Amino acid sequence: MLPPQVRFSGILHNDLRINPDFYNWNRVRVRYCDGSSFTGDVDDVDPDTKLYYRGARIFRAIMNDLSRKGMQTAENAILSGTSAGGLATILNCDKFKSLLPDDARVKCVADAGFFINAKTISGTSDIQDEYKRVVTLHGSAKNLPPSCTSIMEPSLCFFPRNVVPYVQTLLFIINSQYDLWQVEDTNVSNILVPEYLDPQRVWKNCKVHISNCTLSQRIIIQDFGVEFLKAFLGLTPSFTRGYFITSCYSHGQIQSARYWFSANSPRLLNKTIAEAVADWYFDRAEFHQYIDPYPCGRDCWSTS
Repeated sequence: MLPPQVRFSGILHNDLRINPDFYNWNRVRVRYCDGSSFTGDVDDVDPDTKLYYRGARIFRAIMNDLSRKGMQTAENAILSGTSAGGLATILNCDKFKSLLPDDARVKCVADAGFFINAKTISGTSDIQDEYKRVVTLHGSAKNLPPSCTSIMEPSLCFFPRNVVPYVQTLLFIINSQYDLWQVEDTNVSNILVPEYLDPQRVWKNCKVHISNCTLSQRIIIQDFGVEFLKAFLGLTPSFTRGYFITSCYSHGQIQSARYWFSANSPRLLNKTIAEAVADWYFDRAEFHQYIDPYPCGRDCWSTS
């Protein structure tokens, strides 16, 4: 069950000291529970689970409700999200912009949603198979960019590497090249070390802190980071696209004040994530592409 209340922190915080550029904005947090990053659109109810796969309709309904409450006159707007919400931000960015006035400053910030099409430690393509099941089950193909689905299997358009080049709205990507969820999270089936491939839980301590990882585990994680950067830097060049790629062994950074803007926040070229995003959004700096040169994953904060 989802908690009845959630804290607004990081980019959603209303304290000038924690969120200096966006603290006084109207902020809306949308609960994510549709399982398809708001792309599902199936008329029939699943006869076995009695579930509705209609994430795209949920997105439209929420946007329509917000428009009636004043969003249609917004002068500045950001669509952001973390993890599956970060992916949803990428996949729905252009739709969001189309709902705002033509002269509004509309941009998107995707956090921890740049999932790569990597193989597991056993060499299987689990994440690609999972995305194929999701797109089929939710009928997502119709809500993915036609420019992408017309040239490749629709499920491959769930991978940001393939779909970001077709996003027309200005986009800022925040991610760790050693993203904790993609590397190893024993609570879910993920990309590199899904739970079923770790029956003895030898990765358990490694999940808590990268400093707990064995040498062989660190080498595997290091190789993943190299693969991540290869996928990310394989995007078509764009001078308007912003990004902040850290080496933190973490998953999700914009909804945490300690990552977003604090004395100990990760910094690249002496900028926090909050400062980099704000400078990009408000066109205060020409340079807005940051990649941590640190040569391996590191514990920026405790994940326990």
